[in-house]
Amino acid sequence: MRGALLVAGTTSDAGKSVVTSGVCRWLCRQGIAVAPFKSQNMSNNSMVTANGAEIGRAQWIQALAAGAEPEPAMNPVLLKPGSDRRSHVVLNGTPYGTLDAADFSVARADLARAAYDAYDDLRSRYDVVVCEGAGSPAEVNLRPYDFINMGLARRGRIPTVVVGDIDRGGVFAAMFGTVALLDPEDQALVAGFVVNRFRGDAAVLRPGLRALESVTGRPVLGTLPWIADVWLDSEDALDPPSRTAAATSGPVLRVAVVRLPRISNFTDVDALAAEPNVDVRFVDRPAAAADADLVIVPGTRSTIDDLRWLRDRGFEPVCMTGHRGTADPGRVRRVPDARGDHRRHLGRVRRSACGARVGAAAGAHDVRHPEAARPAAR
Repeated sequence: MRGALLVAGTTSDAGKSVVTSGVCRWLCRQGIAVAPFKSQNMSNNSMVTANGAEIGRAQWIQALAAGAEPEPAMNPVLLKPGSDRRSHVVLNGTPYGTLDAADFSVARADLARAAYDAYDDLRSRYDVVVCEGAGSPAEVNLRPYDFINMGLARRGRIPTVVVGDIDRGGVFAAMFGTVALLDPEDQALVAGFVVNRFRGDAAVLRPGLRALESVTGRPVLGTLPWIADVWLDSEDALDPPSRTAAATSGPVLRVAVVRLPRISNFTDVDALAAEPNVDVRFVDRPAAAADADLVIVPGTRSTIDDLRWLRDRGFEPVCMTGHRGTADPGRVRRVPDARGDHRRHLGRVRRSACGARVGAAAGAHDVRHPEAARPAAR
């Protein structure tokens, strides 16, 4: 078996990353040399490869599923948004610079060239490359510049499957509309559909599948069930999942993670949720953190703007130390990070005015900023 496949989606968060991971794993189990690929990923969740390069977490996980060593070619362009109109760009695993929205029209040719070169490199070394699209292939306003979805498919003559999330509703219209908006050359590459996150009676679904096949002329290749405990690193912050680990005897530790607008590497807290009797939830209001035993302020790509957001939302009494009526302001120590600088880290529990404890229990390890453990990524 040799070739490539593009897994596209009707929307972001339709399940492209999970489907791509599953296809990679299945091919690996058949003894096929397979690699994942995503031309451009917009995510503040990243991982560092063995050679110190930075790629999106989703492609890192997909590489493990494929039995392959994660490498920059699997995600040559990584955009880390710092605002609605500005992103830091990682190109082939190393910093490229910061681009505003207006700059992308100029830089897009360089990014596309790097993406195509990386794809060609993987195709020369692996039997199969499973590509993941971004957003929707029917973003017609972006089609002239597209090197991620149908632009990539057209260049490599890659058959494409379209994944849709039926749990959100409207999946048949979304799939039909996706094909209908494509030009004939792109339509010719759409091989079929995958219905994702279905729960219910399959017999009730079948008439809809037949109708979709009739109006599009393309088969529904499969229907994937809703599986509540699928736990793969999230690609973006559209809906950070709360995690409830298996309970055992004893008290439950309640952890609240502040969902910052530009949250970065929030999946670092998955390590806490993997522990028994630990509930991890993401909150965007102080009241939702009032009963937490531990409040975590994660990393961010826009420190000043997110600090302003914290204050506007009323999180400041929860997160700040040593003032505004705190009964136990705690101990603040300076811990050198990988660059030799010094940052402030909490040494023991603080109790805020609203009653939430912030920091680590006395005698525990320091609570370090998630970015501090990633000198290579910085």
